[in-house]
This record gives sequence, structure tokens and C-alpha cells, in this order.
Amino acid sequence: MSLYPSLEDMKVDNMVRAQMAQQQMPPMYNYAPAPALAAPSAPSPTGHYYPALGEYMGLEFSESVIAANMPEYQVQTVQSGGAVTNLIAPISSQSLTLQKATVTQAIRQVVLCKDKDGKCGVRLHSVNSGVFVCYVAAGSPAALAGLRFGDQVLEINNVALAGMTMDKCHELLKKAPTNGITLAVRDRPFERTITLHKDSIGHVGFHFKDGKVVGLVKDSSAARNGMLTDHQILEINTITVVGMKDKEISRIIDSSPSVVNITIIPHYIYKHMISQMSSSLFKDLDRTPAV
Repeated sequence: MSLYPSLEDMKVDNMVRAQMAQQQMPPMYNYAPAPALAAPSAPSPTGHYYPALGEYMGLEFSESVIAANMPEYQVQTVQSGGAVTNLIAPISSQSLTLQKATVTQAIRQVVLCKDKDGKCGVRLHSVNSGVFVCYVAAGSPAALAGLRFGDQVLEINNVALAGMTMDKCHELLKKAPTNGITLAVRDRPFERTITLHKDSIGHVGFHFKDGKVVGLVKDSSAARNGMLTDHQILEINTITVVGMKDKEISRIIDSSPSVVNITIIPHYIYKHMISQMSSSLFKDLDRTPAV
């Protein structure tokens, strides 16, 4: 599977424009095709094995930053049958099951509508000249369309948001028509969605504290399917659990069917996200309506 999924019939030049407006990079810089996880690879035209990630909320993803804070996401060279193969991260051991979880840094299109109250159910926050999703109301049009906490919104109805304030972005949504609100959205960096299966007693095989994965059970579904420690849980079966207490997260897992899809992100990135969006913002989410 390519690190970049289908753009779902979107015009690539529109997405390139959205990315360039935010990062001011040459065309195609962020669209260098990436090799499959399990196959031998060659550097992209930019000379890197990763797609060019640029910065995220002011956080740069240089090789030294990745090595110091997320070493499991470094490109690793392994010897296989006498041949040297470069494997794209995430690789934290020699287990091939880690290939079941993929890293994406794609730009995708999200089409929203408004509910009966004229709201999309999302709140945005401006960080370092970028605009990010800080809250998505459960069951809202934004949630049903696939917007998630931490996603970067590059455009709303072809209007570039680079450098725009939170209030101006919300005003764009308020003035938008009821249907067909088109967003260009950049995925959260280094996220991975893992499919786990409950065992005979309903466990998936990992421990967490404050939403952070701290341990794996040997030979469990989590251990076999690419769960990593020092990662923060963002969603469980598309339900956002950011800010929830551990007991609430456990209840969601317990009430899930036998197959559980869990989305995680490196805790290093999660800490940066929270610090940039500010704790006071999250405390006010329940009292401040989404637009």
C-alpha cells in the first residue's frame, strides 16, 4: 500500500495549491510517490524515504528530531537473503506484522453539510499560521465526514486559511451554504490505525495510562498487530477519546464489538499538539458551541 492513499477523484493541482499556500514549497514537493512498506525502496525525488512532512504546529520533522524523540520511525536498513533492503517506518522490531499499521501524510478532501441548527459541529484553532481541528462534536456532520482532532485544514471552499485567525475561519463556516462545504485537509503526522481482535475474555492486549499506551501483553492481538508503547490513543472505532479519563476509554473498548479499530499517534507529537492548543481551550469545549 502506498503511503499516499487515493485522492478520491480530487484534482491534484488543487491539493498542491492548498499545501503550497501553507508551506510555500515547490510544486510536487509533498507529492513524491512513496514506496510500499514491505517492498525494497528508493529515495523519492527529494532525496528522502519519507514524503516531505514539512512542519506541523511549528514542529519540524527533521531526521535528528525523529531519531531523538521517535526512533521507531527512522528508516531502517535490514539484510534479507543477502540483499540490503530499506524499510519505511514505522518499524520498531523485526516483526512483519507492523506493516499492518501504516503512516500517512496525505491531503484529502472533506465535504461537510450543516445540521438542522445550521452547524457543522467543529471548532478550529490557529497555531503557527496554520489552522487545526481542536474539537469535533460526536455525531455531527463534521464527525460523519471524517474530520478528526489534530487534522490541519488548509482550505474552506477554495479559500486558503494560511495565516488566518480562528474567528475568521469560523466565520467562513458560518457563511458557507448548508450543503457542499469543501475542505482540503492534511492528515495528522505519523498517525496509525490498528485493527485489534478481542480474546476469549474480551481483552485486546495493551495497558494505558492517561490515554498513553504504556505496555503490551505478550502474544496478544495488540502485540501481533503493530501497537506501540509511548503512543497516545486518539480514536476508538472512530470515537474521539482525547481528553477522556482512562475509565471512560476502557468502557468504550469494553463496549466495542470483537474487532476494535484504534488510532494512535506518537506521544511526543500529542504533547506538542496539546501544548499548542492550550489546556484552557479543552476545558471550555463543552461550554462553547461548535460552529
